[in-house]
Amino acid sequence: MSSAIILHVMLAHFLVPLLSLLSLSAGQYTFSDNNGFGRRFDGIGGLSGGGATSKLLPGYPQHLRDQILDYLFKPSFGASLHILKVEIGGGSMSGVGSEATHIYYDGDENYERGYEWWIMREAKKRNPNIKIYGLPWVFSGVVSKGQSDSPYTFPDRTVDYIIKWIKGAQDHHNITVDYIGEWNEQNYNITYLKMLRTELDRQGFSNVRIVAPDDYELDFEMELARDMLLDQELSDAIDFFGVHYSSTLSNMGSLQWGKQLWASEDYSTLNNDQGARCWARILNQNYVNGLMTSTISWNLIASYYIGMPYQGCGLMTANVPWSGYYEVSPTIWTTAHTTQFTEPGWMYLSHHSGVGQLVGGGSYVALASPDNKHLTIILETMSTTGSDSTCLHEELRPYSVQKQNVTFTLDGSFKGIGMLHVWFSQIGTQDQNNSSVFFYYQGEIKPNPKGEFELFMVDKNQIYTLTTLATGSHGTYPAPPGPEPFPFPYMDTFDDVVEHQEPYLVAPMAGSFEVVTEPGSPSNKVLRQMTVLPPVDWCETENFTLALLGNITWTEFTVETSFSLDVLNASEGVFVAQRINSGGCYTVGGGGLLFFVFPSNGTFQVWNDPRRATLLSYGPAEELTRTGYNKISLKVKDGFAEGSVNGKMVFGLRMPASPASGFAAIGTAGFGHADFDYISLLPS
Repeated sequence: MSSAIILHVMLAHFLVPLLSLLSLSAGQYTFSDNNGFGRRFDGIGGLSGGGATSKLLPGYPQHLRDQILDYLFKPSFGASLHILKVEIGGGSMSGVGSEATHIYYDGDENYERGYEWWIMREAKKRNPNIKIYGLPWVFSGVVSKGQSDSPYTFPDRTVDYIIKWIKGAQDHHNITVDYIGEWNEQNYNITYLKMLRTELDRQGFSNVRIVAPDDYELDFEMELARDMLLDQELSDAIDFFGVHYSSTLSNMGSLQWGKQLWASEDYSTLNNDQGARCWARILNQNYVNGLMTSTISWNLIASYYIGMPYQGCGLMTANVPWSGYYEVSPTIWTTAHTTQFTEPGWMYLSHHSGVGQLVGGGSYVALASPDNKHLTIILETMSTTGSDSTCLHEELRPYSVQKQNVTFTLDGSFKGIGMLHVWFSQIGTQDQNNSSVFFYYQGEIKPNPKGEFELFMVDKNQIYTLTTLATGSHGTYPAPPGPEPFPFPYMDTFDDVVEHQEPYLVAPMAGSFEVVTEPGSPSNKVLRQMTVLPPVDWCETENFTLALLGNITWTEFTVETSFSLDVLNASEGVFVAQRINSGGCYTVGGGGLLFFVFPSNGTFQVWNDPRRATLLSYGPAEELTRTGYNKISLKVKDGFAEGSVNGKMVFGLRMPASPASGFAAIGTAGFGHADFDYISLLPS
């Protein structure tokens, strides 16, 4: 890369605020390949995982589920994503929940678990060219033999675990994995990265490219660049620098190294108008300021219970499958401005010749197809004054945007272009009387014989796409049904659930739960807690598992289940719970009312939190049997709680003041198998 481009990127960080103060209202911009091109464009993507962000999506009725997937993946329809990044589940909590793993312990291996395989298949069905990118947050305890909190203690086991996932995608789902990451937002490990590259090549996966470090800190990016400079084998192993939430900036050391740079996780913002403005700005400015050639949204779709962390931080929202309601958020159309008119492999034009900052505030990028027959220009004018377009994890120097006339000149290979299609969005304004317009086709614009054309009175918070491609489309479906509360009363015997899948509405937060056929009873299915070894965790955990369902506003009801511990590697006990008020990585620090029973010694305990820090009651539960199934229930009514074992009450107590409401839950005391025959939620 030329030093001129690097210098321009550095200057851009300092000049933008100054330019916005000069009240400039007109600018002239040339788009030409006479000075060559910038970097190769690698695509725009969405991230399913980190964790369990797509949990509720499979539970939608099929025709509505297909509509949602079309909005995300179908070319020339909605977001038309180029990249699908997925979590490689590890059977423990991350982000907003826990995802299943393909291997829980030595001798166990299954490639039907969870929903990420399904999402990958659905994405490929709509766009066979979509790129697939896998990254672990949590590692199954199998990689560390349950003995370590690092996946690098036995790097050969971790390499084998990851390559089996890649091979499983290929052999069981006909999915080619294109990119693999190391460990989300954790320190990179040189030995592991080199070993992974060697084994990928040896086992026939040389096509799989490695992204690292997949971390927040630009300092880590710089450290990795330094280590690569000193270690040619490491440099050869890594294909892309991946950085998270970098506020559109890149470390100059990694820029000079020459590797492609990615915003491998970004956005993470509520998908309202502000979120759409955030997304529009970084889709352009990640390249204008940081030369990042791919930007991936966390998350793909906000399909998790209301009350979980990071509510609505997806490209769209689908969190009430029982009614079928979903929201096509503004971020879908913000994405379309780029994705519907580009493909991975297109080339950015060079800075000063098709990429840069607008003098009145905002930015522009231009990309050309590999054969130079097509050109796409994306212009955005998002203001960062106040919180107009600030993303959640971003640190920005504020600048305002002024109305401006913008004059374009097409030169070089593009001078003969006779017509461009124009797509437009207005993403709100500070004037509340102005409504938003999303991805509206404005018709054609024709350059004059000199290749010149003009956009008049371009205002703040607007997006223009000007393109030679005539394939754009604002896809639409009839409005979905309206939202409804969680169905109550609720009963699930799991008999209709596909084996090795989770029930649609049971959301694991810690540990992992899947439906299996009961041993010795082929006509009966049970829900089994699967995590038996302490996993290599990503966020703070304790020695318990938990899956929730229902509504975070619930206060008084009865939750009941029947369970058995007559399985190998069984847990010491199980619980039912109410008023679970936190999820994901915050489950450990949350509260609730949890009724534990321990068949091996015939006792019970009642706790005010999942980590078992505040004990409310304990004692014998003589009705418990050591073998077979035991029925337990927890009833809350009129501020009083009572727990029963096999129909007999074993405790009663006045409800603690906090938490005042929350989800229902089941789970285990410690890691280990437990079989649940049903779960019911009933009025008290």
